[in-house]
Amino acid sequence: MLLMVLVTLVIAYVGLCVLVFLNQRQLVFPVPPGAREPELPGATLLRIPGPEGSTVYALHVPAPDGAPTVVHFHGNGEQLADEAWLAQRFQEAGLGFYAVEYPGYGLAAGQGPSEAGIYAAAEVALEHLHQKLGVPRERTVLQGQSLGSGVAVEMAKRGHGTRLVLITPYTSIVDLGARIFPWLPASLLVRDPFDSAAKAPGLELPVLIVHGTRDEVIPVDMGQRLGTLFPSATVRLLEGRSHNDVLDRPSVLRELMEFARGGARKADTGQPEP
Repeated sequence: MLLMVLVTLVIAYVGLCVLVFLNQRQLVFPVPPGAREPELPGATLLRIPGPEGSTVYALHVPAPDGAPTVVHFHGNGEQLADEAWLAQRFQEAGLGFYAVEYPGYGLAAGQGPSEAGIYAAAEVALEHLHQKLGVPRERTVLQGQSLGSGVAVEMAKRGHGTRLVLITPYTSIVDLGARIFPWLPASLLVRDPFDSAAKAPGLELPVLIVHGTRDEVIPVDMGQRLGTLFPSATVRLLEGRSHNDVLDRPSVLRELMEFARGGARKADTGQPEP
């Protein structure tokens, strides 16, 4: 009798693992419904030929002469049109802005989202930025929010920028999965690991990490840990801020812009800011 119970439990557990494995991309990539074109005076929506006949979409705000361009990778619950407000803020500050859409999202909804597919689209968009739009890597700042933090780290690893901003980042999707589902073997099941922690020690560029102390989606200690793994990182802990409101503070945006321009970073105290 006990053996039968154990066999039943094992079968149920294996079935749960299979179910999670097959449906995990709906959790990692909760694509918002609909497709909207971003609207911003002075910005251009680019349609760039991508891999296997696909189209890579990017929103481009040209930088004034000599100013850097911030390349932004959005969160997993957003699409390109949702970044128009952020593009406008950087535009008003005299900086260039370049946001890249993910396969499976918004205007690129006909494709399926995956880590490899997102990297491929980002690579195409960045090569277009450098080769066709004339923005050198030396004036390119990579910026990623939430899911996009892993994309920004990978593009930094490929040498596309000289500065890196990570907003509410995770160490890896494997680590995050293990936190959410501690009873599952996340390291065996995750198809899209986005392993920023493994890449961080090899990246020598300056890094700014911003994380809210009350982040309910990605634990703040993940941002803190990344800060110890990059050779040159500053961590900003925002007291009382959650996952989606860290950019609501004008002071935070100003610091991101100062960092993008190459401004001096304040010493990292490791303490939350009020």
